[in-house]
Amino acid sequence: MDRPHSRNYFKKAKALMPGGVNSPVRAFKAVGDDPIVVTRAKGNRLYDADGNSYIDYCMSWGPMILGHGNIKVLNALRKAIRGGTSFGTLCPNEIKLAELILDTYPSIELVRMVSSGTEATMSAVRAARAFTKRDKIVKFEGGYHGHSDQFLIKAGSGLTTLGTPSSPGVPEAFAATTLTLPYNAIPAAQKLITGKYKEIAAIIVEPVAGNIGVVLPENGFLEALRELTGKHGIVLIFDEVITGFRISLSGAQGFMDIKPDMTTLGKIIGGGLPVGAYGGRKDIMQLISPEGPVYQAGTLSGNPIAMAAGIATIKEIESKPLFYKDLEKKTDHLVYGLKDAARLAGLGITINSIASMFTPFFTDKPVRDLESAMTSDTKKYARFFHFMFEKGVYLPPSQFEAHFVSMAHTAHDIDRTIKYAYEAFKKL
Repeated sequence: MDRPHSRNYFKKAKALMPGGVNSPVRAFKAVGDDPIVVTRAKGNRLYDADGNSYIDYCMSWGPMILGHGNIKVLNALRKAIRGGTSFGTLCPNEIKLAELILDTYPSIELVRMVSSGTEATMSAVRAARAFTKRDKIVKFEGGYHGHSDQFLIKAGSGLTTLGTPSSPGVPEAFAATTLTLPYNAIPAAQKLITGKYKEIAAIIVEPVAGNIGVVLPENGFLEALRELTGKHGIVLIFDEVITGFRISLSGAQGFMDIKPDMTTLGKIIGGGLPVGAYGGRKDIMQLISPEGPVYQAGTLSGNPIAMAAGIATIKEIESKPLFYKDLEKKTDHLVYGLKDAARLAGLGITINSIASMFTPFFTDKPVRDLESAMTSDTKKYARFFHFMFEKGVYLPPSQFEAHFVSMAHTAHDIDRTIKYAYEAFKKL
């Protein structure tokens, strides 16, 4: 597609912002191109500065589960904006959203609103350290929990895409407090935790990995973590920034019937606005200031506009008893269609999916952890991305990201996506 206006915008942006973007994966660096500049979005579509439209399977990296520009969310925002944009004090909307979260997540007894997923995860770990009086944490290779220093150790998402196992600027002292394990590796987890449990404050895990592409927990993996952490007094943190309200109304933990000690949330609870939250057991959360000594604050935490968008999104989901079943049907339609298209084209790929999340990996090997995800042919994915992009289908500009389906995706557009994918697979 011709994109002169997008390219001109990006040229200006590169003189103003590092790499021309405010988040690395937006730069299209992994697929070898300049990014589109989006001027508006509606339903399942993005519209760029040149007037091109795209069926969107990024959905702002997950939060737009209802689709872009949902009328219920927009109306809630209009109403909230009339009352002002920021108060710097307690407001009814943050109380309402907190009630919705506690009603849908039985593991969360108290919750604190923040403005991003990074804030949520770093704050949850701080609380866990204070509660256990231990310093070290355990994360899983490829797991991305935001960009605070302690998490940029064998992290996923853009770091995997760009081939960076960690980040300069992270002091060795910080790195030494983070232990890493392969995802789905129960024996390795048992060995590490049994040997070092007196040093470990928390294990943080994505119950469904989303930042090396979608990788599902194997049978018994999360259960083993729950048993080990409970036995040794370690705080189990589920990072549900992506999966919260995406896998089910009570997230992956409700879907899989596993109760963590703490949970981090984001994306959908802001309805497309910047928001995050962390919560969990009362005895841990009561350590948070001003109730306890663990300090954490934020000027825009509980922002009335962001809270209104989150409330409207969750209320709309709750109003439709078959919401998740219908959304899963749409996703299955697409995933099964892509698998059939690859088979008919004679192309070996692996597609991991759960609920309304999926990732096509350009490898014929099962993908169960970072090592197996890295067998993917990223050059082949880049060619696939560009073919689909030219047909008006917008996929994540990285092999190692989750794709998302929304309620705004239609059967017609899904069929078109499958048709174009078959054409792409034949060329590959």
